[in-house]
Amino acid sequence: MNSQAPLWTRNFILVSAINFQLVLTFYLLVVVIVGYAVSELAATTAQAGLVSGLFIVGTLIGRLLVGNFLEKFGRKTTLIVGLTGFLMFSGLYFIKFDVGMLLLVRFMHGFMMGMASTVLGTIIAQILPPTRRGEGIGYYSMSSTLGTAIGPFLAIWMMLHIGYHAIFTLSSIIAVFCLVVALFIQISDLPQTKSAQSAVNVETNSWLSQFVEKKALPISFIMLLTSICYSGVLSFVNFYAKEINLVEAASVFFLMYAVAILISRPFTGPLMDRKGENIIMYPAFVIMAIALLLLSQAQNSWMLLLCAALLGLGYGNIQSVCQTVAVKSASIERMGFATSTFFIFLDAGLGFGPYFLGMTLNSISYSTLYMYSAITSLLCIVIYYALHGKNVSTRKLA
Repeated sequence: MNSQAPLWTRNFILVSAINFQLVLTFYLLVVVIVGYAVSELAATTAQAGLVSGLFIVGTLIGRLLVGNFLEKFGRKTTLIVGLTGFLMFSGLYFIKFDVGMLLLVRFMHGFMMGMASTVLGTIIAQILPPTRRGEGIGYYSMSSTLGTAIGPFLAIWMMLHIGYHAIFTLSSIIAVFCLVVALFIQISDLPQTKSAQSAVNVETNSWLSQFVEKKALPISFIMLLTSICYSGVLSFVNFYAKEINLVEAASVFFLMYAVAILISRPFTGPLMDRKGENIIMYPAFVIMAIALLLLSQAQNSWMLLLCAALLGLGYGNIQSVCQTVAVKSASIERMGFATSTFFIFLDAGLGFGPYFLGMTLNSISYSTLYMYSAITSLLCIVIYYALHGKNVSTRKLA
């Protein structure tokens, strides 16, 4: 296929738009739901934390099961079901449940998002020209980056000036748009030839293969380790900023992170397609380690914002490359499972990382935590080489 085969097709734009809206909704709610549970439902701090975390647990389970849904019902149907459920549970936040019912709503809301977002990633992987897959997934992941940058800002502003119900209203409106946009996606399900179906059946004979793609496990494990390191920044940088009196700079930390990704993505995606993933991954690990080391020593605003930009260049590109490698590792019939596997490990790192890292903060400082995270990022170079990098040449991605 020609290297200039089009990326910005109708389906690519529509799927990216839905993904942006899903991520935006997630961050709109995750930023305020703890405060809502405590102030409006009289939840304890522990209960409020569970209200926040159960969404990610639901997302993980949705991703685990979506591969089987894709196989039985196809991409379009599974996507519509997931987005319909996402809309339904978005509307349930208006009802003032007790904490127990809110926990159920959060779990099911996450479950539906896990289903829908995994289908979106699968569709993207299958419609991209193989010779431009790294570039295409890089651009697609920018939709998530924009959601992670805009969502927290919008949520905090609305919480301070309008209130919780306005946030619930906006998230429901976004869910309606997601469902409407999905109806315009024109994509037929892949025909299953006898040989292809036999290959899938052979692969799914094992219990593990019914939920994940084994070939995507090595690169997904790398994603798990790096996302745990990044989760310490995502969860604790605001507390750290208060400690070092840099709250104002911290307010634009993730905006700077997003800008760095947006600037780098047009270059890193095509470079990976031409030269292979190693040319991006090894420098990205080093850049991420430098960012975390500088963060541990930050003393002024420019250092903090430099750390944000370096994290975008490092972690942001690691995430994009790992997703590309994960879907590339699988046959086209198993791309749904490969995409699901990647996001399971990513979500596990971001979702459970703060809990385990938070436990260490009982005995170490934020600065020390980030220093250890920098060391872990460097160790990931060795692990990446052993699990994947040593088998990669500088050839183009096929």
